[in-house]
Amino acid sequence: MSAEVLRYAAFTQNGHGGNPAGVVLDAGALTDRQMLAVAQAIGYSETAFVVPSGAQPDGSTTAAVADRPARAAGREVAMGARLRFFSPVSEVAFCGHATVATAVALAERQGPGRMELTTQAGPVPVTTRIHDGELVATLTSPSTTTRPVEEAVLDETLGALRWTREHLDPRYPTHVAFAGNQHLVLGVRSRDTLARLDYDYPALEAVMSAQRWTTTHLFWSESATTFHVRNPFPPGGVVEDPATGAAAAAFGGYLRDLRLVPLPTRVTLHQGHDMGAPSLLLVDLAPDTTTVRLTGHATRLALSPYDELDEP
Repeated sequence: MSAEVLRYAAFTQNGHGGNPAGVVLDAGALTDRQMLAVAQAIGYSETAFVVPSGAQPDGSTTAAVADRPARAAGREVAMGARLRFFSPVSEVAFCGHATVATAVALAERQGPGRMELTTQAGPVPVTTRIHDGELVATLTSPSTTTRPVEEAVLDETLGALRWTREHLDPRYPTHVAFAGNQHLVLGVRSRDTLARLDYDYPALEAVMSAQRWTTTHLFWSESATTFHVRNPFPPGGVVEDPATGAAAAAFGGYLRDLRLVPLPTRVTLHQGHDMGAPSLLLVDLAPDTTTVRLTGHATRLALSPYDELDEP
C-alpha cells in the first residue's frame, strides 16, 4: 500500500499554530485497515481521506474524485466527494479541522469555489475563497443539537478533570452538544482554571468512552462572543487538540439553542494557546437554522510535500 499524504495545519493564525491534519486526496483504492494504518503512521488527531462517490467496498472506484475538473477562469466549480476521517485509534464521523485542511488542499489544485462534500455525519458544504492573499474555508456543519448532562456523569467527569462544581461558570449549563459528533460542553469561571488543566487521562478516557463523547469542550468566556477553549481527546488517543472544528460547531449550536448569545452573531474561539499552537476558529450563528458556519485558514506544513507510506 502506498499513499500520498499531504500535511496541513487548520485554523492557523497568520500561518502559525493550528491543528495538523493528514490529507489523502486520492483514497479510493484504500481499505479501512489501510486508512487506519496511514492515520496511525501520521499520528495526528485526524487524517482525512477523499473517497470518490463511486468507490466500491473492495477499494475499486468507478468515479473521479471531483464531479468536474479544475474551474475555468473566473467561475466557481461545485465539486462532490466523500470524506472519511480516521484518528490513530478509529474512524470519526466528522472532523472540522481536517475538512478545512482538505478543502484548502483541493482549492490549491482546482481553484476556490463551492464544494459539495459528504461525511458519515451527512452533507458538509464548503466554500473556499482568497482573503488577503490566503485561502480561507467556510464549512456548513451537520445539524446541531444539545441536551443537559446527567448529574452523576458530570460529577464523574469533574473528578477526572480534577475540578469541582465551584470551578464551573453558572451562566453556562453543562450540556452534551452535537454537530456530527458528541461533545461535552463545560464552562469555567476563570481563565487560570483553563490554563492549569491537568486531567486524569485514563479516568477521562473511561467516562468519555462510556458516554461516546468525541472531545470534552472546556471553555472560559472572555466576553459574550469571545471564548478561550481546550479540547481533551483521549478516545482518539490524543491528550489535547489545538483546534477542534467539530466541537466548535457543536458549541455554536449550544450557544444558539440556549440563547446565550445575540443572533445573528459571530463567535470567536481561541484555542491551542496553552499548548503553544494558537488557533482561531470563527463560528457564525443565525436564527431559524439547525446548522452553523465555521471559518478558518489552513497552512501547508513544511515537513515534506508528502510521505510515501508502504504496507505489504
